[in-house]
Amino acid sequence: MRNTGRAPLAWLLLSITSLCWSVNTIFAKLAVDEVSPMALVALRWLVVMFVLLPLAWRPLEKDWTTLRPHLWRIAALGALGYTTFNVLFYVAAHHTTALNLGIVQAVMPIFVFLIAYMRFRTPVSPLQMLGVAAATTGVLLVISHGDWARLIAVEFNRGDLMVLGAVLLYAVYTVSLRSRPSVSPLSFFAVLAVSAFVTSIPFAVYEWLAGDLVGPTRTGWALIIAIALVPSFLGQILFMRGVDIMGPGRAGLFMNLVPVLASGLAVAILGEDFEWFHGAALVLVFAGIWASERGGRGAEGVSSSARSDPAVG
Repeated sequence: MRNTGRAPLAWLLLSITSLCWSVNTIFAKLAVDEVSPMALVALRWLVVMFVLLPLAWRPLEKDWTTLRPHLWRIAALGALGYTTFNVLFYVAAHHTTALNLGIVQAVMPIFVFLIAYMRFRTPVSPLQMLGVAAATTGVLLVISHGDWARLIAVEFNRGDLMVLGAVLLYAVYTVSLRSRPSVSPLSFFAVLAVSAFVTSIPFAVYEWLAGDLVGPTRTGWALIIAIALVPSFLGQILFMRGVDIMGPGRAGLFMNLVPVLASGLAVAILGEDFEWFHGAALVLVFAGIWASERGGRGAEGVSSSARSDPAVG
């Protein structure tokens, strides 16, 4: 049974979690020209490993017998949800705005719903389908920059398409978490972090061989440490604690705050312009999420179990 008397604490922890994940879009833009994207991913997870492993050592010892038969599958999840997602996300930051990075991420719950439907064949109501259509329209608004002629002419910003692809991959990862081993979230997160670092090394080597490697500047090192400590470490720890208090289903809804906070931070910190289509997209996406949540409870078990594990950041 969840400790409902501590709900205000959970709201605080999960709100801070959403803020931690939101600043990742700002850090991604600030890191442009300060460190190359694939080096950033590798160094980020290296720092996370050094911070996390001392804390996770005891849970890892306790859970190792259960974890060991699943190591290759967990490594694949880390490569998909942490490494590849972040590579696409940080490369996308070189080609699009922080506003777009944040808003396109808002479609993730819809992608999770669709992939869960295809995988588990949960019933779909008309209201849920309407929600999917609304959210998709919102993302298309952002990708087309409010000009539908771009859709007809197939003129897309490749950064927007990259972050959309990253979100799709992360949705696959999220649904896959449904069948994770029954172990401590901390030990599971530790294995994911190690997997993310190991699988990020080939990307960094490729970047070096291609002549695109940019070693971190002083600002780059500061951003790497900030990304490792804030969205990657603090955000995950607070999320897990919030889940313990509130439960995974309700805690997962706080992910919807991320694009709103990211948009506000992009305008306030980076001075980006908030266009009409950004506002319209947010309304459509959140209306779509609301409709999908209200339209049926069949997919709730899938999304809830997935959301009980480390999420975006």
